[in-house]
Amino acid sequence: MKATVRNVLRGLGLRKRHLGAAWLCCERNVLATFKKPKSRDVGRILCYHSVGQTAWGVNDVSPRRFRQQIELALARGLEFVPASEIVKTGGRGTELAVTFDDGLKSVLTTAAPILKEYGIPWTAFVVSDWCEHTGGWERDVVLDWRDVEAVAAAGAEIGSHSVTHPDFSRLTQTEVEDELGRSRHVIRERTGIDAGTFAIPFGQSGNWPIEAGEAARAAGYSIIYAQAEETRPVGTVARTFVTSFDDPRIFSAALGGVFDRWEEWVP
Repeated sequence: MKATVRNVLRGLGLRKRHLGAAWLCCERNVLATFKKPKSRDVGRILCYHSVGQTAWGVNDVSPRRFRQQIELALARGLEFVPASEIVKTGGRGTELAVTFDDGLKSVLTTAAPILKEYGIPWTAFVVSDWCEHTGGWERDVVLDWRDVEAVAAAGAEIGSHSVTHPDFSRLTQTEVEDELGRSRHVIRERTGIDAGTFAIPFGQSGNWPIEAGEAARAAGYSIIYAQAEETRPVGTVARTFVTSFDDPRIFSAALGGVFDRWEEWVP
């Protein structure tokens, strides 16, 4: 079925990123419509990327929708707690945490003020090479190291998201160890922050081989976050991916576990 839909979409002249977005939108709408929510007795950790940076595509949530999601969660009686607290205790079914991958500018300029307004704790995972701003493109897109310090000063926990944001399944063991060890070292060197947690780039079940988990523990990471729930790699912590398509109906479905066996499709 998926192959058929992909071929049809390609026949319409859509590019790879458009195909991925179209399929993601369809899947989430269909699952939200026909799959029943389930009860949950442990906490849930949300995985965001940007808030109001439309160039980030399906990973971007508008500021209005971000605020809407927070208020929807609060209206349902959910309590926001640090992600690390849910990891340590398992959390209660009424507990929710907010995390951000990629270390994007809007995390500081847009998300942080909203989170402060509601008194919500949060975590940000940064890509160390991107924070160096050596490629030129990062200047208006990604946090620099002073920004990372400002994020930490705002109360966020800082974790690593690797050196270059690779797919770890395609790296040699030496490259895996470098991505893990060097990113943590650079974050400490630039900011004085000891980043003891790690979020897997792309975060799906196929992006994290067993050897990477062993290397992460050897590098001193105590928590490894995925971007999937029930399909995540062994030894990682579940997170629920929030997308640009998650209006109140779809976001409610996400909170109800409708997407817990779902993974983002990349053509």
